[in-house]
Amino acid sequence: MSGNFFGRIFRVYTWGESHGKAVGCVVDSPPAGLNLSEEDIQKELDRRKPGGKLASKRKEEDEVEILSGVFEGMTTGTPVSMIVFNKDAKPDAYKPIKDLIRPGHADYTYLAKFGFRDWRGGGRSSARETVARVAAGAIAKKLLSKFGIKIVGFTKEIAGIVCEPDLSDIESILKMAESNAVRCPDLEKAKLMEEKIIEVMKKGDSVGGVVEVVVRNVPPGIGEPVFDKLDARLAYAVMSVPAVKGVEIGSGFACAKITGSKHNDPVILKNGKIRFETNNAGGILGGISNGEDIIVRAAIKPTPSISIPQKTVNIKSMSETEIVVKGRHDPCIVPRAVPVIEAMVAITIVDFMMIQGLIPRTLLES
Repeated sequence: MSGNFFGRIFRVYTWGESHGKAVGCVVDSPPAGLNLSEEDIQKELDRRKPGGKLASKRKEEDEVEILSGVFEGMTTGTPVSMIVFNKDAKPDAYKPIKDLIRPGHADYTYLAKFGFRDWRGGGRSSARETVARVAAGAIAKKLLSKFGIKIVGFTKEIAGIVCEPDLSDIESILKMAESNAVRCPDLEKAKLMEEKIIEVMKKGDSVGGVVEVVVRNVPPGIGEPVFDKLDARLAYAVMSVPAVKGVEIGSGFACAKITGSKHNDPVILKNGKIRFETNNAGGILGGISNGEDIIVRAAIKPTPSISIPQKTVNIKSMSETEIVVKGRHDPCIVPRAVPVIEAMVAITIVDFMMIQGLIPRTLLES
């Protein structure tokens, strides 16, 4: 099965299934000399793990174990392998619907491709795979912090309820977003979002929304022309995340509704450096970073596992029927998607910086 890795120098391989023994990743290979502990990884995994009144009731502590690539608290420059054991997998819960195609899932497409599928919660196509992405992203985020680059994600929208925070103070955005269950930096909008999720959850339904990620202090000049643009790679990375159905950079689709005179970012001098007065470009022009904040948004679809009856087909009898998906599912995946989108953005930027030699293969002084 191809398609299990991302990146060219900072390359991330993920493996494992939703209700298998474990999930994990191999990061090949972060620079030597980065101080790294399981605690660094765990704090990011804790942001993604299930639990709480608005999330899946699957009880997974998502405790990470570093198997290789770290010695005496420091990366060695060799592959870092990490594993998270599935402690609360319940594959038998899927037996009653194992012959039914779940609407909105990858059941049919995996079957069409391989002639066989893992029906235990979707197996490889499950969002449980994102545990590995977040673990790898934790390394990327720590590495970027060494170069003064900060990544902050938050919930921008849920079920049509939109927040518009002041992006000039991303530390406040982070603090406010992490203070509530929906990860929204506007507490009034957060309350409305929570109420909406609870409302649809009681009906057995689900809702989607938008995650926004801001990357600050990326130097100008990151990215490649034409086919390997930074924004193209970011879109590729973010679109690979389960449940993502759209990606925007900067003004995104809104640019189609305004004139060039309003959309262009005026070029100015600030402290003797070229800067841009506005940031409709989202920090990227011609596929290359321009020094402003990189702004990425991801549209997250409503969780497809819902308890409302839906039409489907029984692949054993080849007959039409109905399905009701029971079990432990998020009524809204958006808040838990925030650290996943952050991780993929961080991995992408680290990979580009290593390609261009801006992050050396060793952080140790020779």
